[in-house]
Amino acid sequence: DPAAGAAIRRVLERRAAAVLDRDETTYLAVLDPAAQALRATARRTFENLAEVPVGSWGYRLTALDRAGSRATVRADLRYRLTGYDSAPVSVPRTLTLAERDGRWYVTGDRPADGRRLLWEQGRVRAVHGARSLVLGVGQGEATLRRIAATADLAVPAVSDVWPGGWAHRVVLLVPGSPTAMAALLGTGTGESYRGIAAVTTGETGGTGTAPADRVIVNPDAYDGLGDFGKRVVLTHETTHVATRAATSAATPVWLSEGFADWVAYRTATERTAGQLAPELQRAVRRGEAPAALPADADFAFGGDGEALARAYESGWLACAMIADRWGERKLTAFYRAVGAHDGRAGAVEKAAHDVLSTTPEELTARWRAYVRRTLR
Repeated sequence: DPAAGAAIRRVLERRAAAVLDRDETTYLAVLDPAAQALRATARRTFENLAEVPVGSWGYRLTALDRAGSRATVRADLRYRLTGYDSAPVSVPRTLTLAERDGRWYVTGDRPADGRRLLWEQGRVRAVHGARSLVLGVGQGEATLRRIAATADLAVPAVSDVWPGGWAHRVVLLVPGSPTAMAALLGTGTGESYRGIAAVTTGETGGTGTAPADRVIVNPDAYDGLGDFGKRVVLTHETTHVATRAATSAATPVWLSEGFADWVAYRTATERTAGQLAPELQRAVRRGEAPAALPADADFAFGGDGEALARAYESGWLACAMIADRWGERKLTAFYRAVGAHDGRAGAVEKAAHDVLSTTPEELTARWRAYVRRTLR
């Protein structure tokens, strides 16, 4: 229905402009006057956005289903944070509308994929670091400032090995609990994220126009770490932000996770390999050193915790071996070359040949020897 579609677009354009103009009256005026509960929720959401540095906000309609004076639309909410996002984040929403006296009003607005945005969960407090923006709900300012300070250390540590192709800034979201974290991600339960200190969201690949990344911090698990652990976690996640455009479906998880750990541990000269890879060291000393690099499935959460730790430790030592044998620049070039391949099949083989002048078999053999030598 072109006429209804055009009218509904104008309604959503008014709503978007109201967010940018901080105009609460107009923001509420597009809502159905009879939908009192919706108006109360919308008012709270508008107030929750007060400290969020929104630079752009808009809706792109993707589907419209009209039935008389009622309509349901699917739309992508696209927003950008000023000073941090080089491209907008895109979030699918489902909106319902009603036509009254020739005007369309919003009667409902919910996430289409289950993800509850941070400002839908409570009042957002914003803390600006030198290289970071931390947005938190239910968190004290001192907590958010400590997270920003650690993130400010992580960014230059990542930039030192990955200098180009990213914004050199990071946005961190800190929900109020593991349950709120699951709601923010739209998947799993609070229990499934109980021991995970942070995760990074975003789309792999692209040329800088893919939706921006967010590091989501689990306050419970993160607070249980020491200073070293917190620095490692945020450096690891910031590495994912930096390498996102160079990571693709061709990139095996052992490489993406191993590289992030390698960057995080790169300056940890006071820690031994055994301290950083305790589960793998125990396996080596039992005579159970791995024969092959871990498969993607080995990194799945919810299974054997010790096996998961060995997978991460194996990926880290694979990247450490490449850096020790061929040099750090070759490691980053290898990472880029794998991600640039047009599919998983042959990606590591071609990158190993072109960048390292070796084969996957030889790479695996060197890694196995490196693991035994380093962790014996």
